Amino acid sequence: MAFNPFRERGIPIEKQLRNWQELNVLPYDKKAVHPYTRCRVILMNGIEAEGNWFSHQFARHCEDLDLKRQLALTRRIEQQQQKTINWLAPADESTLEMTIGYEQVAVDLTAYLASTEPDPYVKAVLDFALLEDFDHLYRYANLLEMAEGKKADQVTGQFTEITVGRPTAKEHRHPFDDVRRHYDRKTAHPLTQLHTLTIVAGEQQTMNFYMNVGNRPQEMVGRGLYLEIAQIEEQHVTHYESLLDPGASWFERLLLHEYNEVYLYHSMMEQEDHPRIRQIWETHLAQELEHLRLAGELLRRHEKKEPEELLPAELPEPIIFQSNIDYVREIMARETSYNAFETEFLPPDKFPKDGRYGEYQNIVNADEVPSELVIQQHQQQVGGEYRQELRGPHPIEGFRMH
Repeated sequence: MAFNPFRERGIPIEKQLRNWQELNVLPYDKKAVHPYTRCRVILMNGIEAEGNWFSHQFARHCEDLDLKRQLALTRRIEQQQQKTINWLAPADESTLEMTIGYEQVAVDLTAYLASTEPDPYVKAVLDFALLEDFDHLYRYANLLEMAEGKKADQVTGQFTEITVGRPTAKEHRHPFDDVRRHYDRKTAHPLTQLHTLTIVAGEQQTMNFYMNVGNRPQEMVGRGLYLEIAQIEEQHVTHYESLLDPGASWFERLLLHEYNEVYLYHSMMEQEDHPRIRQIWETHLAQELEHLRLAGELLRRHEKKEPEELLPAELPEPIIFQSNIDYVREIMARETSYNAFETEFLPPDKFPKDGRYGEYQNIVNADEVPSELVIQQHQQQVGGEYRQELRGPHPIEGFRMH
């Protein structure tokens, strides 16, 4: 049955505040939780973090005190949502184990969005960064085994391959080459707008996470790996956020944020098999329906526009966390050697031979490169390297183990 987010009624805003005991939820069991339940928790934590910072920025750019109060009220509820979700992570899940979860989100979310994205250019943007996050998972998996003696597949299960992607050392580009063309909100498919906001929030959350935990490892190679990949995550935020149409008004952006949160909580609820966590998604969906209604009222009052003029009255098909091994292998086989130049993605024979990419590489990779060093040290200390190639040998012969 079609779900019309503009007609469904949620929990009235004045009844949405919860007490500390309701927010201080019991964490999931890291040994029993489904990998994709963990992924949903990580993603929705990032979605609420993005909503929080957007609301703060909106408030900092308006003079209307009543509007500021309305934003503050909704933001407080969404902060309670974020705390609830973030507090689902257990204390016995190490930073590195959680990092593996973050990278599984990056791989399987990006692959799913790319495989369902209607805009060819936005799909190319997703495919390009997919191969980079895929390589990050491989590097962190080797660090996890070396530092903690744990296998990354204890976190990811048998859903996501772990092997070489576009090597992290080659991902470092001049900032000019991380800026993309933006879509036109007046003609863009609704899925394109929702996909873009979702991936911006997800990558931003990963960037923020690494910015804060990257100095926690004791071994220098671990600190170096977080340092290096954290820089790539900042590149990815630039890469994705530049897709957003800068011509959208603050009220249009607010509506898109609230609609996307309704869409995502509905998606998470539809596929969640953990009863207690599914109830959290249901509660947050009911709250977000009210936030969407309020955002629609603001749009009508301030811009004389109807929400249905901007976004569909029926939610798109849910976003699904699922195994994307075949899709990732297909993109790897075709595009691992691609690089970005200005707003385009080029194969080696069309990429400029001399220029800022090489100059930038020579600066940042002038000495030891942590992402390469972690594999070398794993080979020396553990023997070989950690991989989980579930569909046979690597699709690129040069990256196969011999």
